[in-house]
Amino acid sequence: MAVRIIATGSFLPEKNVSNDELAQYVDTSDEWISSRTGIRNRRIAITETTTGMAVQSARRALEMADRSPLDVDLIIVATVTPDYGTPSAACQVQAELGADHAIAFDINAACSGFVFALNVARMYIETGYSTNALIIGSETLSKILDWNRRDTCVLFGDGAGAAFLEKSDRGIISVVQGSIGKKGMVLNFINRKTNNLFVNEPVETDYLHMDGQEVYKFAVRQCPKCLIEAMEQAQLTVEDIDYFVLHQANVRIIESVAKRLKAPIEKFPMSLGYTGNMSAASVPVMLDQLVREGSLKRGDKIAISAFGAGLTYGAAVLEW
Repeated sequence: MAVRIIATGSFLPEKNVSNDELAQYVDTSDEWISSRTGIRNRRIAITETTTGMAVQSARRALEMADRSPLDVDLIIVATVTPDYGTPSAACQVQAELGADHAIAFDINAACSGFVFALNVARMYIETGYSTNALIIGSETLSKILDWNRRDTCVLFGDGAGAAFLEKSDRGIISVVQGSIGKKGMVLNFINRKTNNLFVNEPVETDYLHMDGQEVYKFAVRQCPKCLIEAMEQAQLTVEDIDYFVLHQANVRIIESVAKRLKAPIEKFPMSLGYTGNMSAASVPVMLDQLVREGSLKRGDKIAISAFGAGLTYGAAVLEW
């Protein structure tokens, strides 16, 4: 018995922001951004919310799977930008979908969140506790950015992607996960600080902080390493893989991973040029694009990998 992704869905906010438009507000330019990252556009939420985008992507996945919300056993939302501290985004998704029979909870593994959710869902299904799962990566990163800092605000976008999983005779072959908490502060966002009757100092709003060089070094080292480990566990080689679906953070990172794996860059589809870095939403949005454009076909071998704050990393090999 295996666990298989049988359907996908995604949703992007309506507002498209180009590098040129961003340059009207931030000290930057299209050349500066695109030459360093490969990003030219990103979607930014105006009226959309983390929960709302998650719901839209989930509905599209359920429609593709021909399943009702009442069929869903498990909902996991991977996010670092939920609309509420509590209730969880997953419980809000459950309520809006009407998936009344589902267990629902969130995972915070930053950009690796979808891979972590995939493995958790896999274990729920393999143990027989659930017969299926709806996993979602949804982020509204624009609300935690300092829009005066071009080293961070130009990189990110908002959006959501979902996948529906069920038992099958083929599917997820191997998964690798890891965390390096000792280096976690190179990418951080401070949540609400202690603020009560006995705190005299004013509490200020904080934003996302990133040591770009350290994150880059971590990504180009750890991403190919965990991909190789996942392929070895699956007893497959680079040549066996049809697509490498990586976290869409930076074109230079993806090109570096391809070079280290000695794989043709054509095997590495990219959406970051028009989405930016969507954290936990990056991988499922890319998967959904491949499915809907007809590039990804049943029987294809794919390797997915993500890396991000925590620091966290993960990789999985699947037969589609």
